[in-house]
Amino acid sequence: MKTSPIRMVCFDAGGVLVRICRSWQEGCEAAGIEYRWSDAAQAGEPERQMLSDAYQRGEISCEVFFEQMAETTSGLVAADDIRAVHDAWILDEYPGVRDLICRLNHVPSLTTGLLSNTSARHWEGGLMWGGRGVSAVGSVAHPHASHLLGMLKPGQDIYRAFEQQTGFTGSEILFFDDLPDNIEAARAAGWHAEVIDYAGDTAAQTGRHLVESGVG
Repeated sequence: MKTSPIRMVCFDAGGVLVRICRSWQEGCEAAGIEYRWSDAAQAGEPERQMLSDAYQRGEISCEVFFEQMAETTSGLVAADDIRAVHDAWILDEYPGVRDLICRLNHVPSLTTGLLSNTSARHWEGGLMWGGRGVSAVGSVAHPHASHLLGMLKPGQDIYRAFEQQTGFTGSEILFFDDLPDNIEAARAAGWHAEVIDYAGDTAAQTGRHLVESGVG
């Protein structure tokens, strides 16, 4: 029987381990605040993307992020509303993913990792990080986040930084993410990588890919 080269099973967080809001409107509903939008607010989208990237690289604080994001909406949305939506963004944990990670952690030839574009406020929150064995993220053996590494997926530098931090490289890693661009970048780094449909049963999808890869 051919031996699998995979020694590290690595997960994204949002859309794979935890369910998140996928739009501003959904975020407002989760936060219990009125959804408001306008053409003037939409015009600030390029600036919001730059702010979001800087925030997830750990370059600006949470409070600065909320204030500057509010400024991009032409006065339509207050910083307090940005904060409320941000704090409601992580909805819950996908069923079965914690048990899957715990099972993988008990396979002698394997370990688990996480590589997530996120922020300090989300990283330290209860659903995202509930402590070892308490949440899926907390059960991962090698968790790494963009705001701590100072880099973002799908940039190649974050995949190389993850390799340096964990000691696992290239084809030793099997990676799961819900965004095709991140998967393409992982494959370009020499990793095995599979897209997960965030709207489906993420644990079942992951399990099937593990079996196909000779790991499950």
